[in-house]
Amino acid sequence: METPISQSWHWQAIDNSRNVARDYHLWIQTDLFGWTTVERRWGRIGSKGQGLILSFEARAQAEATAHLIRQRRASAFKRIGVRYRQVR
Repeated sequence: METPISQSWHWQAIDNSRNVARDYHLWIQTDLFGWTTVERRWGRIGSKGQGLILSFEARAQAEATAHLIRQRRASAFKRIGVRYRQVR
């Protein structure tokens, strides 16, 4: 069995002149059954927002999914005109 993993990322995209205040959290961790989960939550800063949890039997699949999500956050400027900044 692989060693448990627990990583997290937190980004915000803020531009008051354009009324943009986005918040994005990403977690990758091993659950009690040995599966690796990718959890993400997003929405406007200060709101409840939305979320999604994906479970993967293979850690490599979960890490690849998390990598794609991080790449998408990095390309936000092209899509929304504001860069995400890492909070922590």
